[in-house]
Amino acid sequence: MDDSKILDNIKETVRDDLRAEMKRGSRVSVAAACFSMYAYEELKKQLEGIEAFRFIFTSPTFVKERTEKQKREFYIPRLSRESSLYGTEFEIKLRNEMPQRAIAKECAEWIRKKAKFKSNVSGENMASFMTVDTGEKQMVYTQISGFTTVDIGCERGNNSYNFVNRMGGSLAQQYMQLFDNLWDEQEKMQDVTENVIENISTAYAENSPEFIYFMMLYHVFSEFLDDLSEDELPNEATGFKQSKIWSMLYDFQRDAVLAIINKLEKYNGCILADSVGLGKTFTALAVVKYYENRNKSVLVLCPKKLAENWNTYKDNYVNNPIAADRLNYDVLFHTDLSRNGGTSNGLDLNRLNWGNYDLIVIDESHNFRNGIGTHSNTHENRYQKLMDKVIRSGVRTKVLMLSATPVNNRFVDLKNQLAIAYEGNSESLDKCLNTTKSLEDIFKQAQKAFNAWSELDPGRRTTDALLHMLDFDFFELLDSVTIARSRKHIEKYYDTNKIGKFPERLKPISVYPDLTDLGDAINYNEIYEQLMQLSLCVYTPSNYIFPSKFQKYKDLTHNKGENLTQIGRERGIQRLMSINLLKRLESSVNSFQLTLTRIMELIRGRIDAINQFEKDGFTDIAIDEANGGDWDMDDENAEFFTVGGKVKIDLADMDWKSWRAELQKDADVLELLTLMLTDITPEHDVKLQKLFQLLDEKICQPINSGNRKVLIFSAFSDTAEYLYDNVSKYVKAKHGLNSAVITGSIDGRTTIKGFQASLNNVLTCFSPLSKGRDVLMPDSNAEIDILIATDCISEGQNLQDCDYLVNYDIHWNPVRIIQRFGRIDRIGSRNRVIQLVNFWPDLTLDDYINLKSRVETRMRISVMTSTGDDDLINPEERGDLEYRKAQLKRLQEEVVDIEDMSDGISIMDLGLNEFRLDLLDYMKCNGDMDKKPRGLHAVVPAADELPKGVIFVLKNVNNSVNVDDRNRIHPFYMVYISTDGEIICDYLNPKKLLDDVRLLCRGKTKPIPELYKCFNRETDDGRNMAGTSELLSEAINSIIDVKEESDIDSLFSPGGTSALMSPVSGLNDFELICFLVVK
Repeated sequence: MDDSKILDNIKETVRDDLRAEMKRGSRVSVAAACFSMYAYEELKKQLEGIEAFRFIFTSPTFVKERTEKQKREFYIPRLSRESSLYGTEFEIKLRNEMPQRAIAKECAEWIRKKAKFKSNVSGENMASFMTVDTGEKQMVYTQISGFTTVDIGCERGNNSYNFVNRMGGSLAQQYMQLFDNLWDEQEKMQDVTENVIENISTAYAENSPEFIYFMMLYHVFSEFLDDLSEDELPNEATGFKQSKIWSMLYDFQRDAVLAIINKLEKYNGCILADSVGLGKTFTALAVVKYYENRNKSVLVLCPKKLAENWNTYKDNYVNNPIAADRLNYDVLFHTDLSRNGGTSNGLDLNRLNWGNYDLIVIDESHNFRNGIGTHSNTHENRYQKLMDKVIRSGVRTKVLMLSATPVNNRFVDLKNQLAIAYEGNSESLDKCLNTTKSLEDIFKQAQKAFNAWSELDPGRRTTDALLHMLDFDFFELLDSVTIARSRKHIEKYYDTNKIGKFPERLKPISVYPDLTDLGDAINYNEIYEQLMQLSLCVYTPSNYIFPSKFQKYKDLTHNKGENLTQIGRERGIQRLMSINLLKRLESSVNSFQLTLTRIMELIRGRIDAINQFEKDGFTDIAIDEANGGDWDMDDENAEFFTVGGKVKIDLADMDWKSWRAELQKDADVLELLTLMLTDITPEHDVKLQKLFQLLDEKICQPINSGNRKVLIFSAFSDTAEYLYDNVSKYVKAKHGLNSAVITGSIDGRTTIKGFQASLNNVLTCFSPLSKGRDVLMPDSNAEIDILIATDCISEGQNLQDCDYLVNYDIHWNPVRIIQRFGRIDRIGSRNRVIQLVNFWPDLTLDDYINLKSRVETRMRISVMTSTGDDDLINPEERGDLEYRKAQLKRLQEEVVDIEDMSDGISIMDLGLNEFRLDLLDYMKCNGDMDKKPRGLHAVVPAADELPKGVIFVLKNVNNSVNVDDRNRIHPFYMVYISTDGEIICDYLNPKKLLDDVRLLCRGKTKPIPELYKCFNRETDDGRNMAGTSELLSEAINSIIDVKEESDIDSLFSPGGTSALMSPVSGLNDFELICFLVVK
């Protein structure tokens, strides 16, 4: 009789037919693309009774990899064939009911008893079919593409029809003959039974919590892994990994180099904002090496004080540790951008082809954060010139920015730095980013959120609150173009045994010396009172020009092409000078006296000129510049006033009588001050004597055995030289140790006879290990133990042989203090502990800060009344007094990291980058997780604030939920739900959830028996998952509810609504990736 029949898989299904036809003792053979354990589950009763089951995978599946991971297009279909063991994409619903553990266990047992699997490795195509031989009757089913619930008719799948032919008799026998022949061909078939069992066992094995954490990361960031396309990954063929510099980098620096190159290729720009002390210079040099190997020309733009540093690495000098790499970049200074000619660092600026650089590295790029059209026009100029001369003109320039402080408290700072990379045309970056909004909008929204956040009351002003307010595009942007790692991060994710640890920071020592020990001498407060009376009108002659003559001078500018008027400039000098007097008084009596004398001479000169004019009736006065030595060398404004020629004013055009009277008043105050200070000689300078005492203690009782080195910082070169004159004699006489001084304005000096005291030589003998003295100065054993310096070495130097740092004057910007400390507080230090010492003025902190604000306010008022324009020169010194007070207070108690300083945020808090790094690290050791089944779980103990419940990771399969772009990790959704169904953390905060999961799982590399046994008892070993399945439905409903809520919110918010755009229907829209049970 003819057994032929067509099964339509709707009314008559293959499953029902097989249930009827398969008898005990039957032999079943299948050749198909895939095998699903859910199909086994449907026919379990029949399959348990058959004698044998043979299965051939028609394409290579579960075979041993003969080659590296095949090209992606071949790899993906093979993957889906292999993963269909635990259900295909059309069996999501079955997986979400979570029976897979129980089914997998039974299926694996059955395979061990009855089944054999082979895979076709011949590369030839094979058609799919299935035969059943009951002994009495043979049947073949053709056009059955896989052994899954869809193919046997239990699920619809996405087929428009799913007909299967069933035939019997001789046709069936021919097919059986064909199957037998194939089965026996050893060249074409490989036995994969063990691999199938092993793979299916992973679906019911107990998993370690850490494995589930990485599984989550793998899925959430898998697209990120695909993003690392070949063109944007560093091209190894350039040989940069064979370079000397590469061999000197730590792992974390190498990771940064590769990431930077990827970002430069993809987005044209990158900000490296690693924390102080993590060696950004070396990381950047390796990037430079990569591009130079590709014949690109490179320019390094750095502050003048770092020039020596950068020059060393490119010149063929003995003291260049990477001379073998023959780097060949140009080095220029930030200030060169505002110069119109002359030479700088050996380059002729007139002939320089600014537009021809392929890569520009900007060191300390935060100096460019003020962009165009803000406070001062030199900056405007500098920024604009960088844009016009270097970036926009000529070849397409990539920009790498190095900065330890890219965000101050305005996101605009970050935007301005990024603008350098995208040539000021944000659309070019918009195209590369996969954000929905444009860059401009992203920053506007972020600043708005930040402003709203800063107005919250302190209790609610947490980083978390801010993260909630910022939108995801902002994070996407940061992840794309910044690399920021903190010390904590490096200690956590890298093997510090290789790198060496950071030294332990002892609690800072705070010293509050009096001004002097003389009984009747003046004290700080009295000096301040006198200072408040100064008008410093010597710097503002333009204030005294008669209104009728004003036009004559109005257009005079101090530098052709700059639009800062003479008046604006004078006011600036006046204001800076008043602040400077305070700073110098805090620094040292000596430095204060010098400045008083200089101002005094200037005033006398002016008064003499006016008296002369009164007699002869003719004189021009040239407006002299303030003396360069009076400026704190880091004051960005100093150069702002010292550029440009002199302007002559005719005294006849001035109200010289009033001016003379004011000048005379100032002269009297200065004279009085000078008189009061004359008695304070070094013997009576309490601050200096206190320093001697500290040096004695340190030298006689080192904090690390044998280490007698001390680094002393001052903001002013006058103070540094005064200290050197006194300290070097004292230490040499008492302890026989050598000292040296380095400032920006003079060559180094040292007590070693016949020693050439260049910056590099001095630093090399002060920190011989970190600077490689044995290589650079093989014949020298000169040792400098006490180094006195200004901020010319407060950035970019590695002086970690030293373990004791003194701030002889407190810098008004707390960040500077941390940067100074970063010279010795470095990764890989051989010192166990390090000490910071801060000298404070003899005042309470409140008085100190208030005083500063009084000076600022007073000067500001004089500026505003005279110009009607609140043109404050330096944004750094704008009113963040409360903020600065809080930071300085903290610095009295502990050494903080820059990223922990601000009440605001650091880039570190914002990115998801550390999770990606975690994942990459795991994959280096453990390979891919492609083949792991979905729906796995682990059980972890609950922790504080992380109560019992389940954390689900789901994937949205129809792409409909994220229309309003609120979910950063779309199409993945994470929800944390407690055992009683309350949502602990919803899907809109994945950063928090990932942090929680990391906390719960990290380091737990083995399953926890007491917990999983308890869970298995509750669920009858996975057979009864109703409770967890119920929580899963709740979790999915919460996604839909939160979505609807935010849709409803969006109805009332500007910018349109996301409501009605995307219905989410529930369970079938989501696939369960994995879950973590918190017990």
